[in-house]
Amino acid sequence: MMKHKKKTVLKWTCGILVVLLILLAAGGWWMFGTFITAANSIEKLEDGLYSMEYDGDYGFDDFLAQGGAASDSALADYLVSFLSRGFYKAENDVQTGEFGCSTICTQDEHGIVLFGRNYDWEECQTMIVLTRPKDGYESVSTCCLDFLGFSEDYAPDGSMMERMQTLAAIYVPLDGMNEKGLVVADLMAGDNEETHQRTDKPDVTTTTAIRLLLDKAANVDEAITLLGQYDMNSSIGSAHHLSIADAGGKSVVVEYVGGEMLVTETKVVTNHYLSEGEKQGIGSNQSHIRFDTLSAYSGPADDLNVRDMLESVAQKNYPQTDGSYEKTMWSIVYCPEGRCADFYFDENYEHSYGLLLQEKGSFLKR
Repeated sequence: MMKHKKKTVLKWTCGILVVLLILLAAGGWWMFGTFITAANSIEKLEDGLYSMEYDGDYGFDDFLAQGGAASDSALADYLVSFLSRGFYKAENDVQTGEFGCSTICTQDEHGIVLFGRNYDWEECQTMIVLTRPKDGYESVSTCCLDFLGFSEDYAPDGSMMERMQTLAAIYVPLDGMNEKGLVVADLMAGDNEETHQRTDKPDVTTTTAIRLLLDKAANVDEAITLLGQYDMNSSIGSAHHLSIADAGGKSVVVEYVGGEMLVTETKVVTNHYLSEGEKQGIGSNQSHIRFDTLSAYSGPADDLNVRDMLESVAQKNYPQTDGSYEKTMWSIVYCPEGRCADFYFDENYEHSYGLLLQEKGSFLKR
């Protein structure tokens, strides 16, 4: 579960944006045109919820080739350099936080795989991001914009400078699905042990690992192999585990204990450790309650059944008694085989946004 105080992942100044505007005025469209097009695609769907499309190179292959990043501040440095094409470098102030969630992988009566995900935190600005990378799979992902660390009056669809800042959301997804049907979700694990593997492998943070899998992995086996080729580093200074599933129905949780990557097959993931060993079961009481609730569901389940499962473990069912405040900020029912999803925002389970991959026209249906 998420602690009450609000925290952020990335923080960087708007000096880069001043440089961009100067360069654009001098005829630099050929350098920044893709950024401007993506920035202009940002749309407000309702209070606190936005969407964006990015079609083209967002520098992720170069990010991996130069060794990745072993911290959120190093990631921020790369993003500022990439978005300014090397003309600007900013100082960063990285802070920490925690969040909780639930996932479940099930099938309907026809054997179609469905993957449900709740993201629990306090009120935050949220963005649904569609990416079509130059060399990688198309994917849709979700980002908590508060993790980007901008000022209180920042508006993702505001000035061009603010829109350009928002492009950083591509590198901090918290869940998503790609065109091959791979689904990934980040959840807090059961304690505060950070992961910082130290070998000669390239580095990824928790969020850039999700971007790596969405861009490059077609199924769970490929995802596990890819993760093994990189050193993992915890984002926002906390313990994480990744819930990963694919269109074939394989569903696992990837956890890091003592610097070792552990993979456990499971259909349900919440916020306690699931891998066998000294940490198995460590986590909050509420995490165990949500896990048991989801695990108790049996038999085939269609998309509406999965929605109801997610609602049954939403934070509105667990009143806070310690003065803190949390909500299920979004719930998603992914259909990997159909490359589509239903997105529910702010515990409103009566209205969904339909998300579609590899569709002509808009990827989002209201």
